Amino acid sequence: MSDLPRVGFVGVGLMGRGMAANLMAKGFPLSVLVHRNRAPVEGLLAKGAGEAASPRALAEASDVIILCLPNSRVVEEVALGADGVIEAARPGLVVLDATTAEPAATRRIAAALAARGVDMLDTPMTMTPKEADAGTLNVLVGGDEAVLARVRPVLDAYARNVFHIGPIGAAHALKLINNFMSMTMSALIAEAATTARASGVDLGKLREVVSAGAVNSGMFQKIMAYAVDGDPSGLQFAIANARKDIGYYTDIAAEAGLPSPFGSAALQLYTLACATGHGDKHVPLMVDVMAELGGLAGERE
Repeated sequence: MSDLPRVGFVGVGLMGRGMAANLMAKGFPLSVLVHRNRAPVEGLLAKGAGEAASPRALAEASDVIILCLPNSRVVEEVALGADGVIEAARPGLVVLDATTAEPAATRRIAAALAARGVDMLDTPMTMTPKEADAGTLNVLVGGDEAVLARVRPVLDAYARNVFHIGPIGAAHALKLINNFMSMTMSALIAEAATTARASGVDLGKLREVVSAGAVNSGMFQKIMAYAVDGDPSGLQFAIANARKDIGYYTDIAAEAGLPSPFGSAALQLYTLACATGHGDKHVPLMVDVMAELGGLAGERE
């Protein structure tokens, strides 16, 4: 029998399936929550994972629960709802929330679980599904450092770097700030590419010149790979998710009493993209959204 903690995983989507596969590869006993999208679940079951019919059943069979879900509302439902994790609460159980979530909701959920003896850390990650598959994510951690020490081997199974950010909710706040910067930059680059097209500037030349200067960045290269080469694979992140994250970011700025002019502008642009049917597309395709809004014929050059 393994001495490693039993891990229960909720949310084996683009990021979660790679994380879960790495946990299994490192020898952790793994169970996953049943899901209607069977392909990633079946892939893990074929490798020896178990499957649970409810969050409660998953928690009963696990020492550590990892949540990798769309938003805070779903996290709260899984953690605190009927047949949720809280119904299997016991001292020693740890919940790791890898969702890009709202810090206020994270603190509320953590307090409810703590009242039943369950520890919780917010553990969002940066990077892409490629790094999730490779086990080289960057993980941000909010919460008690003693709890982090207990679960560090779990995080190390799919992370290259683990950063302790501060108290519960701090990691989710930093992740939102990170995503605000990256998604706003993505929209800015898409706008710049559209203006370049309309001005008769070759997009390959735009990439060449910017790549040689201080404005160059990893995000610039990812967006321009689509604008120039038609390759969106560098950033597999849905426009609808970008809108959600920027909305959470503007919420935390408002809670702090801060103006958020760039956040508000980016939120409106991503909301417009979703309202015009582009929400399921990946963020590099904001190049097409901007071209459409600008009335340019066709999509890319």
